[in-house]
Amino acid sequence: MSTSPDSKRARTEKSSKKVIGTHNGTFHCDEALAVFLLRLTDQYKGSSLIRTRDSAILDKCDVVVDVGAVYDVHTQRFDHHQRGFGEVFGHGFTTKLSSAGLIYKHFGEEIIASRLGFPPEDARIQILYLKLYSEFIEGIDAIDNGIEQYETALEPKYKIRTDLSSRVGWLNPPWNKSPESYSIDDLFLTASNLTGTEFLDRLDYYGKSWLPARDLVATALQSRASVHPSQRIAIFEVFAPWKEHLFDLETELKILDDSHPYYVLYPDEFGGTWRIQAVPVNPASFQSRLALPEDWRGVRDDDLSKKTGVPGCVFVHASGFIGGNKTREGALEMASIALKIQRPETT
Repeated sequence: MSTSPDSKRARTEKSSKKVIGTHNGTFHCDEALAVFLLRLTDQYKGSSLIRTRDSAILDKCDVVVDVGAVYDVHTQRFDHHQRGFGEVFGHGFTTKLSSAGLIYKHFGEEIIASRLGFPPEDARIQILYLKLYSEFIEGIDAIDNGIEQYETALEPKYKIRTDLSSRVGWLNPPWNKSPESYSIDDLFLTASNLTGTEFLDRLDYYGKSWLPARDLVATALQSRASVHPSQRIAIFEVFAPWKEHLFDLETELKILDDSHPYYVLYPDEFGGTWRIQAVPVNPASFQSRLALPEDWRGVRDDDLSKKTGVPGCVFVHASGFIGGNKTREGALEMASIALKIQRPETT
């Protein structure tokens, strides 16, 4: 990476196979991540980087991001600042793309397959491609394009300045210090590595931990008739992140409201006991489809066992969204009784 003037930089860096171009000066999260993502692809692996606004130099680059006022996949130009630009990710997403979103849209599936060792036709790639956009890239696109998170701009009760875009912003030189006293190109590389490391960490989690849970949830949903005749109880034999998968799979498996589960049971990660959890009305909601009975809430141990008639009870939360029993059988009996009390037509 060169920190010399643009003309010298063009001469010294063009020696590599490919050259990525972006703008110089203050940098942002979107182009920092876009550069990192490009370097994960076969086409631009090992590429050097030029940061400039000189169009003559940018014209010689193999790919240009976040500068140049052109979006053209054929010529590998990926800017989003030009008048009339309105590209979105698709798949139901409507947020206008930044340079990060543009690069992810066109190279994300390749990056995911390469990182996780999946063959190109693997259906899991598309699941992760959409998940990473929703959970990681879209927020960067929205912040860079100045899109409000809420439709009504209410004054927040507190501020959050620890998001990735903000952390990249802090890496720029302070306004009251001379930029010449900093190696801004080196700071940009720090920012690019920061964004890229976080992207890869998130991809690894979704690909190696979150996604494998999908099969466990699918098995539990498909076998719930053997757990309880109402099909309102599902059992996970090991703890795994289940909420998003459950709602996605209910749609995919065409599980209707008249048979969707009210309760899921799973072993506690640490305590050796079992949990009974009420399924929420949606993955982000605190409201349950069918909370545990009012009379059980906030009661613990022997007092709870007396109320329920089930040995080994541990607790029921005051809101009724979760409870516990020392055994799998006890948790299942609690769930069955909760159904009988509140939905007798299902028993």
